[in-house]
Amino acid sequence: MQKEITNKIEESAEVIGDAITKSSVWEKIVEFLEFKIIDFTYGTGDEVHNVFFRVKYLLLIAVVFIVTTYLLRWIKRLVTRKMPPEDKAKFNTVFSFSRWIIYIIVMLIVFDSVGVNVTAIFAASAALLIGIGLALQTLFQDIISGVFILVDQSVHVGDIIELEGKVGRVEEIKLRTTRAVTIDNKVLIIPNHLYLTNSLYNWTQNGVTTRESVSVGVAYGSDVQLVKKLLIQAASTHPDVLSEPEPTVVFMDFGDSSLNFKIVFTINDSFKAQFPKSDIRFEIDRLFRENNVTIPFPQRDIHIISKTGIKADSGINER
Repeated sequence: MQKEITNKIEESAEVIGDAITKSSVWEKIVEFLEFKIIDFTYGTGDEVHNVFFRVKYLLLIAVVFIVTTYLLRWIKRLVTRKMPPEDKAKFNTVFSFSRWIIYIIVMLIVFDSVGVNVTAIFAASAALLIGIGLALQTLFQDIISGVFILVDQSVHVGDIIELEGKVGRVEEIKLRTTRAVTIDNKVLIIPNHLYLTNSLYNWTQNGVTTRESVSVGVAYGSDVQLVKKLLIQAASTHPDVLSEPEPTVVFMDFGDSSLNFKIVFTINDSFKAQFPKSDIRFEIDRLFRENNVTIPFPQRDIHIISKTGIKADSGINER
């Protein structure tokens, strides 16, 4: 009895299948799926290539694209499930770049599997691809540099960096650009490829404290021990200067017009270093005036020797 029922079901399925196959609706569906969206031929003789693309291929690509998207999302959740927030952010940035590479590879595999001549497509659009490649050369440099930054961790969010004379605090590292804010609260957008082609100064990679300095010159004949004492006093009394390590005075050189000194001190916020350095300069000027220490300026004596019948000559002596 059961066998008879099974045979009847199979016969009914065959009848329905034949009806669907022979129906005009099915024929229209098949005709629509077989419709060629792209169909052109290039080349001559033995080098003739036919490039075509049907509707069913487009639907297949859409299905594969959707499946690949959900599969990548599942892999992303699986990998980042137990990652710390900082590592998760870095992985997401690199993953967003790798995802597009995976999409391209999957699409090429699908094209090849459905019979589309991928080589012919590339050959037909070789000139266009070369033009696009040249136009996007800098973009790819930025993206690759962004991956390197995230992998080797040479720059982190919150670091104070100096690049091409511009100083800023890093606020965000993206795949193509790095966003930093300057001391003037201006947003600085740095293309990532500049990290590979220029010298980068990371002020805070070794810690938040940095050594700063202020240079000053005093007149010859000044009491150098008094100058040293006043410079240390000017720096050590500033609230932003750390007591450890203590400020240090360096006798730089015997200059043309002055004895050159430098006071070296440590602060814990190098991003705003210009403000304590300015305050220290004000204090140095005040202390020098109170203690009769002179800050000289370049002076020159000009001697003109003139003789009768001889062209005037001049000599310049600096002091």
